[in-house]
Amino acid sequence: MSILTQSTLSNKISFSGVGIHTGKQVNLNILPSSPNTGIVFKRVDLKDNNIVIPNFENVCEATLCTTISNQYGVKVSTIEHLMAAFFGLGIDNAIVELDSQEVPILDGSAKEFVKVLKLNGLKQSDVPIKLIKINNLIECEEGDKYISLDKSNTTLDIEFEINYKNSLINKQKNKVNVFEDKLENVFNSRTFCLYEDIEKLKKLGLGKGGSLDNALVVKNNKIMNKGGLRNDKEFVNHKILDCMGDIYLVGYRLIGSLKCKNGGHSLTNKILRKIFSDNKNYSLLEIKGKNLPHSLVNNRHKLKSIA
Repeated sequence: MSILTQSTLSNKISFSGVGIHTGKQVNLNILPSSPNTGIVFKRVDLKDNNIVIPNFENVCEATLCTTISNQYGVKVSTIEHLMAAFFGLGIDNAIVELDSQEVPILDGSAKEFVKVLKLNGLKQSDVPIKLIKINNLIECEEGDKYISLDKSNTTLDIEFEINYKNSLINKQKNKVNVFEDKLENVFNSRTFCLYEDIEKLKKLGLGKGGSLDNALVVKNNKIMNKGGLRNDKEFVNHKILDCMGDIYLVGYRLIGSLKCKNGGHSLTNKILRKIFSDNKNYSLLEIKGKNLPHSLVNNRHKLKSIA
């Protein structure tokens, strides 16, 4: 991600699949969009009031996935993997059309989204990107769950830790630099659940489209999926993937240092709401420059505050 102008897709791309929670088939198209329009979701199965903006303030549910809604109650759910793909690939503007409420889960990761987006290629504009830079340390804590977001000079770091009683998952920790590291292991990491939790999900009316084709299932100390894990930190890497997608609901690329323990969609949304409740906690910046290898902000390039 070295080009400092806004990008979109070169051409329309399409996906089809099942929603992991609704169990409904959905067709999804991603179309190029103009600079400064951001990411926009459009429910083409509805004629009126069908535009939904992926913003942290529009999150109406964040228990097992991220669901956004507009003022008319129109919803789009399980957006986090697609949003993470946009974020990681540096896609600023796109229109996402879908004919059902839930984004297709595909294989449970962002792998297919990333693959097709890369093959399609990106179209660069002449309009500079904008960034949100964190100015102050902000923290949230709920029992054994913790998240913090602090300032960083040049990049976005995500450090995530999970602790499960399950002996196979156990304790995992990883840290990635979103703008500098290779993110294949993050993009390829699938959503997961414990076998004993499947019935609980069904009773809640969730997981209707879940299967071994789109989720890692752990039973006792064994992986039920053929082929096992894709990488040795797949569980925590999936949490990082979710976190990336949820962070992109700020609407711009973000510069900061995030640390999280045992968190998820809800906790990430809470810290974003806390940060943006006070404009002293962040700055909105516009990049002036052409290329910036390995990081997005440094002293060689002019930053113009537009806050």
